[in-house]
Amino acid sequence: MNSLRNRLKTRILVVAASLAFTLWVFIEVAEEVWEGEAGVFDRSILLSLHTSSGPDNVLGPIWLQAVARDVSALGSITVLGIIVAVVTLFLLLTGRRMIAMFLLLASTSGGLATFLLKAVFNRPRPELFQHGDYVISASFPSGHAMIAALVYLTLGALMAQVMPIRKLKVYVMTVMLALTVIIGASRVYLGVHWPTDVLAGWFAGASWALGWWIIAEFYKVKSGSRV
Repeated sequence: MNSLRNRLKTRILVVAASLAFTLWVFIEVAEEVWEGEAGVFDRSILLSLHTSSGPDNVLGPIWLQAVARDVSALGSITVLGIIVAVVTLFLLLTGRRMIAMFLLLASTSGGLATFLLKAVFNRPRPELFQHGDYVISASFPSGHAMIAALVYLTLGALMAQVMPIRKLKVYVMTVMLALTVIIGASRVYLGVHWPTDVLAGWFAGASWALGWWIIAEFYKVKSGSRV
């Protein structure tokens, strides 16, 4: 029992250090955006993705834009909501009520935090060229990037806990991390977000996920359970 508690406490320290780093990066990016100092960087990245023949001509073949929209949809509220609902119900049916609660609370609270941040910063969307996707909310932070990071990284951590082999754990987390990255990158490619929107979204989502992981780990220490 003491050995289990010690391992859990060590894990909490590691996760807490990771949380501190991701939160620091988010704050630094948010400060640059708030003070209007991210404009040159953002514009240069977006303009580099378009040909010199015109601002509406995005680099790459026409089918790549369709692929980008498909990838982007993996980070939409609709798709992520379905995934969270399906996984939560599965966990409840298999008797993992506490894990289901943590997943549901982390996802819903993260979504609310995203909309709150958008309202506070109220950053306009890029208008350098025509958007490659339909958008209705403010730009900072990227909701697709933030909520995708939160949901996919949380799911990856849950799946890794039941994997018997270390290389499988690494594989699962790598896949979830890759999904998070390409979803955010697709938003920049489609021209619907500034690069700093996505960067902030990634680290804000990771911070939110790590914060809930710490809560889950503290529960394990207090209860002596595996959640």
